[in-house]
Amino acid sequence: MFVDTAKVYIKAGKGGNGAISFRHEIYIPKGGPDGGDGGKGGDVVFVASKDSDTLIDFRFQPKLIAEDGKAGSGQKSSGKSGKDLEVKVPIGTVVKRDGEIVADLTYDGERAIVAHGGDGGYGNWHFRSSTRQTPRIAELGNPGESYDAELELKLLADVGLIGFPNAGKSTFLSVVSNATPEIADYPFTTITPNLGVARVDDKSVLIADIPGLIEGASDGKGLGDRFLRHVERTKVLLHLIDVYNDDAGKAYADIRRELEKYSSDLASRPEIVALTKTEGVDAEIIDMQKDAILAQNPDAQIMTISSSAHQGLTEVLRALRKIIDTQKAETVSVEETDEELPVITLDVKETKHRAHHEKYQLGERNAILALGEDAEYFEDEE
Repeated sequence: MFVDTAKVYIKAGKGGNGAISFRHEIYIPKGGPDGGDGGKGGDVVFVASKDSDTLIDFRFQPKLIAEDGKAGSGQKSSGKSGKDLEVKVPIGTVVKRDGEIVADLTYDGERAIVAHGGDGGYGNWHFRSSTRQTPRIAELGNPGESYDAELELKLLADVGLIGFPNAGKSTFLSVVSNATPEIADYPFTTITPNLGVARVDDKSVLIADIPGLIEGASDGKGLGDRFLRHVERTKVLLHLIDVYNDDAGKAYADIRRELEKYSSDLASRPEIVALTKTEGVDAEIIDMQKDAILAQNPDAQIMTISSSAHQGLTEVLRALRKIIDTQKAETVSVEETDEELPVITLDVKETKHRAHHEKYQLGERNAILALGEDAEYFEDEE
């Protein structure tokens, strides 16, 4: 079952508490403090995997909780860190928190920490000083990050097939690629996105078949609003229009309007328009439909295909491949010509020393007694 949205509760591990302990050895009556630090809480880590293609597992596992860190102990022994929780998700998964993107996993093996575990608390060994010989204080471990997350799956494809229901998208995909979508002579045969890999001139093209759009899809009508997200990442759109449509110009304009309402960036994506099912159709009818589309967009690149008769498919794939290669080249060019930004570095030793000093100063405020969190701070004179 294909599921492309899910809601989960994410909770990283809590840091372990610092220990309050004193050395007790024979002939050493006042051994001094030796309470160790608490271990760090485990992180929640998402890992993109090519072996996963749906978010359905999260419907049955809505809580993702990492392990807490262990408390410190005597002899300056630090507690064990909590184990990270690694979660496999499909490539193209977006993690959102209150509508803001936390992570966007776009290639196999990519990792992202979506919730950081809490730091462990300092043990009383950290609070010793020349005037405080026997500190009976230690820090509580910090809580890990926790929140309700929204997961969205956006398919990663070179080409996005768009068009009204029954325009021939599934047939096209089944003929040019290894995909096997359901095909029938009625609207909304396809109710989930399909991916297929097409080969042209020894190069591959990854194509996503998006369930049929209708007028008002961006406002929630039909199925389109559920699946428009899957064409957001595509490099080029292939807009299929049935040559037998009563008004190809209106069909083209309606779909373009839905794209614009959903995302202006998506609407500006390179596009090829293909009139489908053209086998046996008079050239006069084809020219009339082309003119109707050009009336809406004079710059439209229009081609004709027949998936069932295998006509014009190679030409369309080559045109798509050319645009994809151009897009990739432009992306690389931009990355190579980006101006280098100045990098400000810090003295690592100085930074660590300052952080330790600040944490020490805050220790008295955050500290707890072995007697409990509500006890008041005091110093014990031996």
